[in-house]
Amino acid sequence: MSEEPATPLIEIRGLYKVFGNAPGPAMKMVKAGVSKDDILAATGHTIGLNNINLDIHRGNIFVIMGLSGSGKSTLIRHFNRLIEPTEGSISVGGVDAMGLNAKELEAFRRNKMSMVFQHFGLMPHRTVIENVGYGLMVQGFDKTARTAKAMEWLDAVGLTGYEAQYPSQLSGGQQQRVGLARALCSDTDILLMDEAFSALDPLIRSEMQDQLIALQEKLHKTIIFITHDLDEALRIGDIIAILKDGKLSQVGRPEEILLNPADDYVEAFVRDVNRARVLTADVVMQPPACRLTTENLNEALKQMRGEGKDYGYVFDDQDYQGIVTREAIEDEIQKPGTHVDLSDLTEETPTVLPDASLEDVLPMSLEQPYPVPVVCDDGDFHGVVSRQTMISVLTDSNEDEEGTAAATQ
Repeated sequence: MSEEPATPLIEIRGLYKVFGNAPGPAMKMVKAGVSKDDILAATGHTIGLNNINLDIHRGNIFVIMGLSGSGKSTLIRHFNRLIEPTEGSISVGGVDAMGLNAKELEAFRRNKMSMVFQHFGLMPHRTVIENVGYGLMVQGFDKTARTAKAMEWLDAVGLTGYEAQYPSQLSGGQQQRVGLARALCSDTDILLMDEAFSALDPLIRSEMQDQLIALQEKLHKTIIFITHDLDEALRIGDIIAILKDGKLSQVGRPEEILLNPADDYVEAFVRDVNRARVLTADVVMQPPACRLTTENLNEALKQMRGEGKDYGYVFDDQDYQGIVTREAIEDEIQKPGTHVDLSDLTEETPTVLPDASLEDVLPMSLEQPYPVPVVCDDGDFHGVVSRQTMISVLTDSNEDEEGTAAATQ
């Protein structure tokens, strides 16, 4: 019996935003399919969002990306109603965010969501420790409690020893770490990050991405992350939503976006991406062509012949043991006397972890004549990655639909 899908933490339905004093005529035009530019020319109103429908699940890093003017920053500011929608509904944890009065909305923002800004948003007259603990001060925590908690988060982002410094005394990367610590210190369910790393130098930006991924493995927060950088989206995102002119072009896992772009706009985004660096073994792996679970040489040979293979993957119950060739079995059977067991003829071969990049798997596949087994640290066997599948996926999956379908099954 299949499991029921989890209820989304955030549900957005029919969300529209028209910027202007009289949005009514513009709304009629957008629903009639008139373009964003034509609506602006006719009404002087700008379409920020056009019929957005999204489900965001607890514990995911949900990336919203697009070019400048696509509506991504407008969208993230609707989550905590910093921008009011023209039409539509927003539900967070089963609470209708649109139905909150001013006092309820203030508590909602304080307890449900925290935000990390592109340009840090730190208070220059407060020390690092005071900036990190500011949200707790607003929530009413005493100084001792908020200082202790703020120190924990400073340590988590690698800034122990900087607590008495002021923002102006820190580098850009350090300031952004303070902003991240401040958002995490408030211990809200949801973290909103609007182009949080885009103002940083490339090396510092990469380090912050690594730190966010490492923290997320421990914290399992729900993070909505805005970026215009596809490489960043593919690196950190569990789910990616791509916006164009206020409309959703595609929503999916990174590998789905990369292998099956929904339209020309998304395809242009992914065209120059290094697939070998982004895609992992578990994305393209398949079941082994010949899985042997018998110790009897004749039975194993019969199975290989039946499946038209000259090798097989050997298992002891569910534990992967290695590869045996048909030639080795035939040679052993032809010997006089008592024969060894299948496991004695099995060769240990290199394996890869499910999250290994194809960039790492490809050289290994070139060094051995068999598809590379995908095995977890605990010995759990997942499948195999063949050279043919990788070539199909890494060259042009859109030209080889059959290869892509097989690779993603």
